[in-house]
Amino acid sequence: MHLRSHRGFLWTLFTPKLFLEKALWSFVTGFVGEVPVFLAKPQTYMNLSGESTGPLAAYYKLPLNQVLVFHDDMNLPCGVLRLHDKGGHGSHKGLKSVIYNFRGNREFPRLRIGIGSPPGQMDPKAFLLQKFNVTARQRIDEALQEGIDALKLLLSKGLTESAKRFNKEQKYKHLRVQNLPVS
Repeated sequence: MHLRSHRGFLWTLFTPKLFLEKALWSFVTGFVGEVPVFLAKPQTYMNLSGESTGPLAAYYKLPLNQVLVFHDDMNLPCGVLRLHDKGGHGSHKGLKSVIYNFRGNREFPRLRIGIGSPPGQMDPKAFLLQKFNVTARQRIDEALQEGIDALKLLLSKGLTESAKRFNKEQKYKHLRVQNLPVS
């Protein structure tokens, strides 16, 4: 599970290892500070992840503004994160599936993790199925930890304040990271 398209899955490695299996997802519950959280990992193919997230949100009657979708993004440099309150799918098939299974609703927060873009004329599908090299893997691991920090900030300060603060920090990281080699 070290492929570029599996970055959202790796986020769960930083959480407790108690996973209860459901038909289409694995999840863990716990607390961040005093706030209860529910982390779920789709058990579907990435491009069909909405088939698990949509029913999960419906089953637990979760308002979509309280569902944070964590996904990879080839439009961001490797290891750079962005926190947004809503948006489209940007040609991301898994996110397109989520939006479809949220009945077309795009009004849910998401945390994007940059995986970089394919070099030269490389096919994006082939790029997504590649393993990370050591440098890229270190960036991703650091970004996953920063994602946990973003979640803590989100739960304590709310989405608007968190996104403003967090994205500003990531903006400067973006300027530093874009000049570092990932090969």
